[in-house]
Amino acid sequence: MSCKKIPQEWRYAANLLRNSASEFAGMGTEVYPVLKFSYDSLPSDKIRSCLVYCSLYPEDFLINKQQLIECWIGEGFLDDSSRGDVYDQGYYIIGILVHACLLEEEKDYVVKLHDVIRDMVLWIVNDIEKGNFLVEIGKWVGVRKISLMGNKIKIMSQTTTCPDLQTLFLDQNELSIVCDDFFKFMPSLKVLNLSHNRLCKLPIGVSKLVSLQYLDLSYNLTIQESSVELKALTNLKCLSLEYMIRLKTIPCQLMSNLQRLHTLRMYGCGTSVEDGGGGEILVEECDRLEYLNVLSLTLGSYNALQRLLSSVKLQSCTQSLFLKGFHESTSFNISTLAILKHLCVLEIHEWKGVDIVNVQKIRESSSFYRLHDIKISNCNSFRDLTWIVFIPNLKFLFIVHCAAMEELINVEKLGEVPEMMSDLFPLKKLRFLTLWNLYNLKSIFGKALPFPNLREISVLLCPKVKKLPLDSNSAKEHKIVIEGQEEWWKELQWEDEATLNAFLPCFRSHRYAILSIFV
Repeated sequence: MSCKKIPQEWRYAANLLRNSASEFAGMGTEVYPVLKFSYDSLPSDKIRSCLVYCSLYPEDFLINKQQLIECWIGEGFLDDSSRGDVYDQGYYIIGILVHACLLEEEKDYVVKLHDVIRDMVLWIVNDIEKGNFLVEIGKWVGVRKISLMGNKIKIMSQTTTCPDLQTLFLDQNELSIVCDDFFKFMPSLKVLNLSHNRLCKLPIGVSKLVSLQYLDLSYNLTIQESSVELKALTNLKCLSLEYMIRLKTIPCQLMSNLQRLHTLRMYGCGTSVEDGGGGEILVEECDRLEYLNVLSLTLGSYNALQRLLSSVKLQSCTQSLFLKGFHESTSFNISTLAILKHLCVLEIHEWKGVDIVNVQKIRESSSFYRLHDIKISNCNSFRDLTWIVFIPNLKFLFIVHCAAMEELINVEKLGEVPEMMSDLFPLKKLRFLTLWNLYNLKSIFGKALPFPNLREISVLLCPKVKKLPLDSNSAKEHKIVIEGQEEWWKELQWEDEATLNAFLPCFRSHRYAILSIFV
C-alpha cells in the first residue's frame, strides 16, 4: 500500500482485504489475509506467476537475480521478441516484488523469499489454484513444476512419465548418474537445472527434450565433453556451462545449431573446441547466433580474443571474460577490452605475454564503466596493477599467485597522467580486496585511502606487506573485516595509535596457511 495516496484507493483496498480474508477460514485473521492481499494486488498475472516461481527455491535460499530472470525467460513469462530488453523486464518485475515486500533484496545481485511468504504462495498455488507444485520428494504424476534442490540425490535410475512437467530443479544434489531414458517422457519440459552435481556425462535422453528452453549444467566439475545430443535442443534460449572446469571438447557446430539462444554462459570452463584452437571456432559460431544478447566466455588464445573483439555483435553482448593460459609472446594492452561496453567480470589466468598495460592508453580509453569484478591469478610477469585505478566501479578485486608483483598501485606510473594526481581517489567503490600468495608484494598504495564501501580485506601469505592503506578515517562509517594470519597481523605497522585502536576489533584469523586456486 506504500504507493496508495488517496482515500478512494484505501477504501477499495479494504474491501479487497475483507474478501481475501474470507478465503482463509481456520488459517488466522492477521497474517495470511494481509499477505494474500498483497499477492492479489500485484499488477498482473505475469508478475504473480514470477512470484510463485520463487517458491520453487528452498527456504532462505539466496536466488541470483540474473539466473531467476533466465528461468522466467525459459518459462515464457517474459516477452523476448525484441532483442536486448528482456532482462530489463525481469529486473523491473523484481523491483515491483521487492517494493511490495514480497521479495527481500539481500545484496545487489540476489533476492530471497521470506519463509512465511513462501508458505503462503505454495498454499495459494496448490490449494486454491491447483498449480501442482512439488517441492519435496513425492509422486510426480500430474505435477507441472518440481523442485528437488539440495536433497543429496545420487542416482536417477527410473523412467518417469510426466507429460505435463514444465520445470525440473535437480541442482545442488550429488547426482552422478541419470539413466538414459529418464527424460524420455517429458515432452513439455521447458526448464531443467542440473547444476552443482557430479555428472560425468549427459544422458542420451536429453535429446528428447524438444521443448527445453533453459538448461543449466554449471558446476558439474567432472564432465569433459559437451554431448552431441545438445544439438537436438533447437528451442534453447538459455544455456549455462559455467565452471565446468574439465570441459575440453565442444563439438563443432553445436552452438551455431542453437539458433534461438539468447544467453550463453561458458565462464570458467574449458577453452577448446574439436580443433583445439583455444576458442576461435567457438567465437565464430557465437557470432552467427542472431538473438544472442548475453555471453560469457573462456578463451585460451590471443587469436580467439582478437576474433571476439572484431565482432560488433559480440562486443555488445560479452559480459564476462576469462582469459586463460595465453602462451603467445605478444604485446597486448588491456585498454583494447574497453570496446566491450557491457563487460562486468574479467579474469586473467596464467598470462604469458608482456606489456599488458600502458597506463596512459587505458586512461584515454576510460570506458570500463560496467566492470566491477577483476581476478588475476598465476600471472608471474605482472609487477603491479596500477591500471585498476581507472576502473571507476570496481567492487571485487582478487589477486593470487603472482610471484613478481611488488606493489598493487605504482604512484610513479600515475605521475605519467598528471591530471590524475590532483583529484586521485582510487578504489572508492571497492568492497572486497583479496591478496593471496603474493610473496614479493610490499605495498598496496602509498598513502591511506577513505574506502567508503570496503567490507573486507583478506591478506594471506603476503609476508612483505607490512602496512595497509588505512588511517583512522578509513571506512569511518562502517566496520571493515581484516582477514589474515595472526603472525602477520602482529607485525603490521599503523599510521598512529588511533588507527590501530580503530581496526583492532576488525581482525579475523584465517585458519589455513596454504591456499591455491582451483582453475
